[in-house]
Amino acid sequence: MLHVETLTVGPLGCNCSIVADVDAKRAIVVDPGGNYPAIRARLEVLGLSVSAIVHTHTHIDHVGCTAELQRASGAPASIHEGDRFLYDLLPVQAQMLGTELPVIAEMDGALVDGGSLRAGSLEMGVVHTPGHTPGSCCFVVSDAGRTRVFAGDTLFRGSIGRTDLWGGDQNAILSSIRSKLLSLPDDAVVVAGHGPSTTIGDERARNPFLQRR
Repeated sequence: MLHVETLTVGPLGCNCSIVADVDAKRAIVVDPGGNYPAIRARLEVLGLSVSAIVHTHTHIDHVGCTAELQRASGAPASIHEGDRFLYDLLPVQAQMLGTELPVIAEMDGALVDGGSLRAGSLEMGVVHTPGHTPGSCCFVVSDAGRTRVFAGDTLFRGSIGRTDLWGGDQNAILSSIRSKLLSLPDDAVVVAGHGPSTTIGDERARNPFLQRR
């Protein structure tokens, strides 16, 4: 049985999701941006072991407690190689935001477009969606006819990710959304990197950024 829950963590309110096969007691954690005790507590309550830690991108608010979770679980932590330079710039990101520098994790570059990750019977697809950052990725899970998209800061309810930071590209993010996300079913639930969830259909119909030609 698929279990999905999202916690709001860290000073910038990152949405961290636990996606699990509860029968196999295996989970994938998406964007552990902070508050490791809260993430650990939910994993313990559910009796889950972590198979993989994945990141929609490497802005500091999405990787804040990756190292703690990795060291406790022994799970690999993965990014897209396009965001390696941003992870290397974590000290600069921390200085810009006036926040504490997170412990550096061992990040592999295993996330590639069209790839997949497994936890028990759970299979999570990787979709490379550059624009917010060069290595931004979304993760797609389908179960019992329902699709969920963990979109990070690529797509929000009524908005899209900012593109004025390192490597941001507005044309690229709009192309990513239109070519890769809007091809998903209208009822696909989108878990954004911050704020409320939405659906592909609602964003197709109402998102002002997607109405422009």
